[in-house]
Amino acid sequence: MLSVYPATEGLSFKVIRTIVDAHLDALLPQVDEYFPPEILDRAGVVDIRDALRMVHRPQTLAEAYRGRDRLAFEELFFVHLLHQRVKALARETRRGIRFENRRNLTTRLRESLPYDLTHAQVRALREIVGDMCSDRRMHRLLQGDVGSGKTIVAVFAALLALENGFQAAIMVPTELLAEQHHRTMTALLAPLGVTPLLLTGSVAARERKAIAKRLAQLEPPLAQEWPELVIGTHALVQQATEFARLGFAAIDEQHRFGVEQRKALSGKGEMPDILLMSATPIPRSLALTMYGDLDLSFLDERPPGRRPVTTIFRADGSRDRVMQFVDRELAKGRQAYIVYPVIEESEKLDLKAATTMYESLRATAFAHRRVALLHGRVPNDERDDIMRRFRDGEVDVLVATTVIEVGIDVPNATVMVIEHPERFGLSQLHQLRGRVGRGGEQSYCILLGDVGRDARQRLQIFVDTEDGFAIAEADLRLRGMGDLFGERQSGVPTFKVADPLRDAALSERAREMAEALLARDPGLTAAANAPLRRVLGERYARAVELFHVG
Repeated sequence: MLSVYPATEGLSFKVIRTIVDAHLDALLPQVDEYFPPEILDRAGVVDIRDALRMVHRPQTLAEAYRGRDRLAFEELFFVHLLHQRVKALARETRRGIRFENRRNLTTRLRESLPYDLTHAQVRALREIVGDMCSDRRMHRLLQGDVGSGKTIVAVFAALLALENGFQAAIMVPTELLAEQHHRTMTALLAPLGVTPLLLTGSVAARERKAIAKRLAQLEPPLAQEWPELVIGTHALVQQATEFARLGFAAIDEQHRFGVEQRKALSGKGEMPDILLMSATPIPRSLALTMYGDLDLSFLDERPPGRRPVTTIFRADGSRDRVMQFVDRELAKGRQAYIVYPVIEESEKLDLKAATTMYESLRATAFAHRRVALLHGRVPNDERDDIMRRFRDGEVDVLVATTVIEVGIDVPNATVMVIEHPERFGLSQLHQLRGRVGRGGEQSYCILLGDVGRDARQRLQIFVDTEDGFAIAEADLRLRGMGDLFGERQSGVPTFKVADPLRDAALSERAREMAEALLARDPGLTAAANAPLRRVLGERYARAVELFHVG
């Protein structure tokens, strides 16, 4: 049984193995264990010397895996330890507003809804209300699948703030999404006497100034019973926007905002409770590793009554029939998306492109239809105008790239054709498919193209289920972790050995051990934990600051 090492040009794995083998016996005695014995025993992993010997000079494959598990465990343990320390410090220092669950606006909204909340929504609301009614500041991530009903959960939380005399804000990444939420919430909250404000970059200067004045007033106007609820874009965090009494802020599609923008909103008002929202499903075990410093809520159910989207493969030879099917849907008054992986054709890639196919489709299959083109190079103002026209039924077919992945609801759009589906990740395909099936009509997602056997097997996972969490897990297993942890934007250590998805059970064990250790010794000041603190400081230099007492 021989170890294999990552090689580089001029240095083969055999040479590396020879060097390691020649020095291993001399180096191992110099390595001291830094984990307390009780942690090793409870975790069921070997000490560091045995682990290093097992991975460099394994007697059996099972022994190599035992050594690898120890190294993976410590990586996961340190990440969880740092996350738990951040969370503990936040709870000590972030004294928040203690709301009362008055059940005024929230009960009236629940009674007026034309549908029942899902069990997942009820569970998430219970967790959020628990945070808001505690004396510590909420910092929670609400993770939900496409169409799982995150927005209504945020509205309930906002109303809890309003009925306690505080303002509430909901920040979204695009003006179109802000307008959509504003329309929906205005209709939803009218019976309650709550009229949301809309604040985006497109709002006229005079109106923006009037809104800013209202937000800066400690008391609402005499004719208004409740404090302000405002929906907006990054305009909410500009210096000119001041809140007199902001108590709750929700940030939708939180990964689309920079750390500074999120920080700016959380710094407005009186230490508002913060709810981050994400529509990118991540398996629970992985989310606990990525976002362990936040409290987590999951929406893993879709509201009842949503018709499943029929998803099918069609070979390139069926192109004419697919386009004829799309045209029949258009003849019923419906609308369609046709999605391409690239904007322009390239000599290096044999792929159909959005710009070329837009010209072709509007001259052939859809010559009698209203066709528009949308991609990332279209200026923002023009892009918003095209989406508004599509939303308002002035465009029949929208030829686009993945720029529509996170968009607005167009209930009348019932067909999506995705060309070259093998060029997309499964989670990306799932986000795209989420653009249809938002109305009461049967909707369709058609994967069009000739793909190889391996790609077909991968895409079949997407065809067979609409469960975003299952798709995300399959996608991560197939494609690897990639830059997933880069989305954090806050320095989560890169894993060299551990795979948080494959090592889910080991990660859960590491999380429990980290929590138990910090419960006994929050600052790692005990003599038995000094080696652990030393290694933590050596590996994650800035992290040791979290353990400075006081």
